[in-house]
Amino acid sequence: MSDLEAAESLFWELADEMISAGAAHEGTMMGTRCLRVDGEFLAMVFQKTGQLIVKLPETRVAEVVYGGSGVEFSPAGRKFGEWVAVDEVNRELWRALLEEGRDFVAPG
Repeated sequence: MSDLEAAESLFWELADEMISAGAAHEGTMMGTRCLRVDGEFLAMVFQKTGQLIVKLPETRVAEVVYGGSGVEFSPAGRKFGEWVAVDEVNRELWRALLEEGRDFVAPG
């Protein structure tokens, strides 16, 4: 299994849990399957790199980057301030970031 396949597999396993619980739904973003909450983009696996891309508050993105768990998401050199890219395919980290992201994009 390639790194991209492993990332996709883990992402959709975690996404399916959220979808089954009614906490998210599938959509598309940048031509790629993604996870959305109440119509807002939440997360996807970036097809070029296999990274988890998740929307978080800018301060939290900075913390994740500073802590070494991710990098700012800046495809084609354009920085997306509320998005972080995570290289490591890690179930606990990804689940925690997806939950944080869900709470950020659709609080309450």
